[in-house]
Amino acid sequence: MKYDYLIVGSGLFGATFAYFAKKAGKNSLVIDKRPQLGGNVYCEQIEGINVHKYGAHIFHTNNKEVWDFVNSIVPFNRYTNSPVANYKGTLYNLPFNMNTFYQMWGVTTPAEAQAKIDEQKAFALTCLNGREPANLEEQALCLVGEDIFVKLIKEYTEKQWGRKCSELPAFIIKRLPVRYTYDNNYFNDLYQGIPIGGYNILINRLLEGIDCKTGIDFFDNLKNNWQNIAKKLVYCGPLDEFFQFSLGHLDWRTVTFKTRIEDTPNYQGNAVVNYTSYDKPYTRIIEHKHFEMFGNNIYNCPKTVVSEEYSVEYKYGMEQYYPINDNRNNTIAEQYKILASQQQNVLFGGRLAEYKYYDMAPIIEKVMNLWK
Repeated sequence: MKYDYLIVGSGLFGATFAYFAKKAGKNSLVIDKRPQLGGNVYCEQIEGINVHKYGAHIFHTNNKEVWDFVNSIVPFNRYTNSPVANYKGTLYNLPFNMNTFYQMWGVTTPAEAQAKIDEQKAFALTCLNGREPANLEEQALCLVGEDIFVKLIKEYTEKQWGRKCSELPAFIIKRLPVRYTYDNNYFNDLYQGIPIGGYNILINRLLEGIDCKTGIDFFDNLKNNWQNIAKKLVYCGPLDEFFQFSLGHLDWRTVTFKTRIEDTPNYQGNAVVNYTSYDKPYTRIIEHKHFEMFGNNIYNCPKTVVSEEYSVEYKYGMEQYYPINDNRNNTIAEQYKILASQQQNVLFGGRLAEYKYYDMAPIIEKVMNLWK
């Protein structure tokens, strides 16, 4: 008997879709070319610590329905994302808030901080002489001024994208959060946290009772005969690869990681530390235990695991992380999406298949709305 759905990819889109399909009385086969389930939220256990193998994933949302749903699968903890920026050895709180402004200028009141930023923004706007910002550098200077741009944005962004800020489009940084309060919480959302026990529990419970096969590449032998397996296809892989790159390759930025065990219970005191200057080749260091261990509990685990994160140019065969939404890529992606809309009984969903950056909660919300 055929499956109702063949789902290509076991990340959040595929796993959530399979969960709701099962609730609706449908049966699915989920395949993934990796040796494990979970896509980029997969965690690897090292020294009793859940290591985010494909980069830090922090769940956050304003949508109570989504929050209640994921907590019905596995309870989430109280983790609050409060990254720190390290610029040549000096630390600054993120996002830009009164703690940052005190560290930057010694100001202690919102009025003093506002005056300092307004002064620097005014100079940048004067330099533009009435025209719109032409690139990311000009846009950022008009939003927060020179000091914050130079120390916390410029070199970090250039490491991220592999291009000078003056060569990047202004739309990348249309808005920068500036808070005139002493608040280091990075997100404004009502809800945030990490699944207690790690993301693998969330994925495994979403896929409980559903047929899954790992180490299966859809393009090896299933692309042309998937109709023999299932009535419908849910495709979460790269959009251009589905169409054999017939319109050209879509560009991505990717990241690589150097993960190591440190013989100390507490390496940097925070889950995320960004390195915003060129003197460090990596963009940030993640200390994974801080996502799930708090207070003195971090010392119950005598070692820690850290990952240096490097932003690099994507080459075919690497993991795709961030779509490069410039005019060229957006045009090609739209053409591919027209082809996708013409496919019979195929649903394209998720970051890779839609050539669109997603946080986790909107992915789950999208699948929930599909099943409504």
